[in-house]
Amino acid sequence: MQRNGNPRVSVVVPTRNEARNLEVVLPAIAAVRPAVHEIIVVDGNSVDGTVEAAQRVLPWVKVITQTRKGKGNAMACGFAAATGDLIVMFDADGSADPAEIPAFVRALIDGADFAKGSRFVRGGGSDDITLLRKTGNAGLNGVANALFGTSYTDLCYGYNAFWIDILPVLDLPPIDAPAPPEGMLWGDGFEIETVLNCRVAAAGLKITEVPSMERERIFGQSNLRTFADGTRVLRTLAAERRRALRGRAEKVQVEEQARALTPAGGIPVVPPLAEPASNGGPISTGPIGAGPLSTGSLNGAAPVADPVNGRRPMPPPRPAPVDREGRDSVALRFALEEEAS
Repeated sequence: MQRNGNPRVSVVVPTRNEARNLEVVLPAIAAVRPAVHEIIVVDGNSVDGTVEAAQRVLPWVKVITQTRKGKGNAMACGFAAATGDLIVMFDADGSADPAEIPAFVRALIDGADFAKGSRFVRGGGSDDITLLRKTGNAGLNGVANALFGTSYTDLCYGYNAFWIDILPVLDLPPIDAPAPPEGMLWGDGFEIETVLNCRVAAAGLKITEVPSMERERIFGQSNLRTFADGTRVLRTLAAERRRALRGRAEKVQVEEQARALTPAGGIPVVPPLAEPASNGGPISTGPIGAGPLSTGSLNGAAPVADPVNGRRPMPPPRPAPVDREGRDSVALRFALEEEAS
């Protein structure tokens, strides 16, 4: 895809037992102008007729079932199914306002890679947040900003949008990976919003906050647990910080290996391109001379290659060795002949 001023918008809505809310939410999203390209409902094995309600109120809606459990997995499944140019993450409980979707799209068109909804910037607000949650969110913002050098005002809000071409940076668990015997894969749970915020920041992508007004859930009870969820966000921040540091160290190692292969004042030597592992897993990261490097580039850019045959450039030919002993014997013979004459 190419980013443009008239992108196709895919709206991903994770659901679990949200039948009554979808009867209100889906028509409201469909009424947004400019019209969205598609609405993807990702169901988590609902038992209240969520799928049937979605198809009844909006016959053209795309409905899929998530492959494991957890909000993060539902989001990843929706991202994988999206065919638009950008993705809007939208909760099914009616707390988000579909009329704000054009503002998120505009932020992306204007140059952002990731548009982050915020209830705490001018024009935003909330009918649903308590003083305790607001205080906790402010503390978590401070921790995240200190760890990642960001200026987030609303770390824990899930109304976000991004260009679909940044999905590789998000590096979410493969949707076809088997579920572990116990627990969930990292990124499959409610930590998904924090994971995304950390990874786009660690990648140095451009983030723009968009004012958003949070409303109360229409039907049903919220699954939020203030202290448990706050603790999970803190653990997520710590884990993602360690991940970012590891990634930075690996990048430095690759750059140092590249410099070690380049002779002083000579033509830069590009490390050999890494071959994918036969099982589709990560490629070898052994020391120089022991195998291919962990990436096919030095700093995220494509490696320099011969434009004709795709191979890395060959060093210039070395001068032919000089036979000093043979040259000296010839000179001596000529000198003797000259003297004799």
